[in-house]
Amino acid sequence: MIRDDIKAAQVAAMKAGDKARLGTIRLILAKIKDRDIELRTSKAPDDDDALVTDVLQKMVKQRRESITMYEQGGRQELADAEAAEVAVIEEFLPAQMSEEEAKAAIAAIVTELGASSVKDMGRVMAAVKERHGSQLDMSKASGWVKAALG
Repeated sequence: MIRDDIKAAQVAAMKAGDKARLGTIRLILAKIKDRDIELRTSKAPDDDDALVTDVLQKMVKQRRESITMYEQGGRQELADAEAAEVAVIEEFLPAQMSEEEAKAAIAAIVTELGASSVKDMGRVMAAVKERHGSQLDMSKASGWVKAALG
């Protein structure tokens, strides 16, 4: 499980004295704990890795937005710190599909569902997220689905 890998990496970072990596891993674990607390009132997810992957993807997205803002504001040292955090977080994400693989998977789902227009985008996106959500950046997938339906 990804959660176990993250905890093992925390111990390794502590032993190695890698403060920057340890700080990022602690942030990851705190975000996962926050999500666990949020979900206490609702049904627990069937797949813990899906929950952890979702948290990690959101963290990466937030940091990428921050990097863009820091670079626009001329704060390269802050952008570099965020980029270092992204690198650590991405170590724990499942391998991402290439653009070609993603477009092929989307085309297969469009064909399977018989989707023909942009009106079917919601159904297609739901199927894409269900089957490939952990391996795709859904913001990019949205554009590819729109192109496949257009």
